[in-house]
Amino acid sequence: MNLESSKQDLAHQYLKSSVQYGHSPKEWNPKMAPYLLGEAKGHHIFDLVKTAKLLKLAGNVAASFAKKGKTILFVGSNKISSSAVAKYAIRSESFYINYRWLGGLLTNWETIQKRMERMKALENVLAFGNEEKLTKKEKSEQRKELEKLRYLFQGINHMKSLPDLVIFTNQNKDYNAVYECLRLGIPSICIVDSNSNPDLIPYPIPANDDSVASIHLILGHLADKISEQKAIVSPLKSPI
Repeated sequence: MNLESSKQDLAHQYLKSSVQYGHSPKEWNPKMAPYLLGEAKGHHIFDLVKTAKLLKLAGNVAASFAKKGKTILFVGSNKISSSAVAKYAIRSESFYINYRWLGGLLTNWETIQKRMERMKALENVLAFGNEEKLTKKEKSEQRKELEKLRYLFQGINHMKSLPDLVIFTNQNKDYNAVYECLRLGIPSICIVDSNSNPDLIPYPIPANDDSVASIHLILGHLADKISEQKAIVSPLKSPI
């Protein structure tokens, strides 16, 4: 495949996945102007040449972190991106939060670690038959507590330290998480729609964050770049 046909194929993938559509012009953030071509059908339209360039940059950044064995966290707590976040984080042997972002997850990491230790302790009690001395009410309460903790932490259960890189699917939905990264100086990659603020993200990817296909295309590319480097660094390592 020559370079020209490769570019055409990429453009076709973007268009098929609705990557090009932003929000209504009434909802836009003027800081997104450099990444927009204009308007069509009541939506802002992204400049896909710039999207492709910035996606390539973000992929290279993610790959460089993976090559160094750094901890990478995928975050997308809205319903649209939930399954994609889990899928591509697991594929790339990364961590993920795909339901609810717990405030202070990064900025209050020591407390979060204690809650995850509590989750593991409850799992041990319930898994190894150590609940014999508990009353029926206590068993019920502990199971409910464990269910809640798993809901919050299932994707970071084995994360031993703060992430070195965070990949977001929606800046506005996970605004608090974005600010925690900024506060701690943790670099981030994020899909930024036309109503987002690209200044908050070191590696923005201007694209549709409301399309499942768009999210899958972008996260799939990033996950592949991460996986390629991990395979080179430890080729004998089995996938999760």
